[in-house]
Amino acid sequence: MFKRKPANGFTLVELLIAVAIVGILASVAFPAYTDFVARSNRTEAQRELLRIANLQEQLYVDTRGYTSDMKALGLNKDPFITENGYYSIDAALANGGFVLTATALEPQKSNDSSCQTLSVSETGKKLPASACWEQ
Repeated sequence: MFKRKPANGFTLVELLIAVAIVGILASVAFPAYTDFVARSNRTEAQRELLRIANLQEQLYVDTRGYTSDMKALGLNKDPFITENGYYSIDAALANGGFVLTATALEPQKSNDSSCQTLSVSETGKKLPASACWEQ
């Protein structure tokens, strides 16, 4: 008689179990990944806000005044768009000082709903509080 060979490969049940496990892992990992990417992109706004605040202080030393015109600080646009295009930064004058505000643009706006705007003033006050300005 014929001798039967052992079957090679996976059964349908084994394959479905593996696909289910991968799906569960992906459903847990993807939100954590998008949160990490959003926080990572937020550092671009933080860096640029502090750099532009430094430019404002340099201008103050030279002219004894701040400006709301980003081009006067040597930047290419008003409002200034960050390098990767995740944030738009603009300045406002208030009470003899300034407030720089970074506003999230797409896709950052959709991915980072908790920190749509970041601000820094001439005194170094950062808004919103520590949740958006991680140390």
